[in-house]
Amino acid sequence: MTQSEIYQAQSAKSLKSYLQDVSRLAESRGFLIHNAERMDMRQMFVEHGHPVPDDFDLHMIQLCKPEKASKSLSKNPDRAPLMPKFIMIFSKEGKTMIRLLTYGTDFVSGLLDDDEFPESLVQSFDALKTVIDEAC
Repeated sequence: MTQSEIYQAQSAKSLKSYLQDVSRLAESRGFLIHNAERMDMRQMFVEHGHPVPDDFDLHMIQLCKPEKASKSLSKNPDRAPLMPKFIMIFSKEGKTMIRLLTYGTDFVSGLLDDDEFPESLVQSFDALKTVIDEAC
C-alpha cells in the first residue's frame, strides 16, 4: 500500500464479544486501549445531549503502543499527527464490522521528511490488522 486505505473486516461474533477479543489480543502485543472508558460513541453522544437511535452501537477504540510511541515521539514530535490508531467497530446487517484507517509508506514519506518512520508506522498497522483478523 502506498497511500492510505480503510482496512475492512467483519465478524459473526457479537460486538461485545469481538470488542473483548480484540482488546485482549491488542494488549497481548503491547498496545494499550487509550480510551477504554469512553469508546462507546452512543454513550458519549447521549451524555453531551446529542441523541442517536437506540441501536447505534459504534465503538471507537484508540490504541497506543507506549513502548514504541514514547521513543518515536521523543525522536521526532512531528510524527504525532500520524500516530493515533483507531479501530472502529459497529453492527451492520447482523454482523460486527471492523474498520481501521491505515497509511502507506509513500503517503507518510510525502508528509514528513523522516527516513525511518514510514516503515515503522506501517509495521504497527500490520500488527493491528493481524489483531483484527485473529479476533474475528
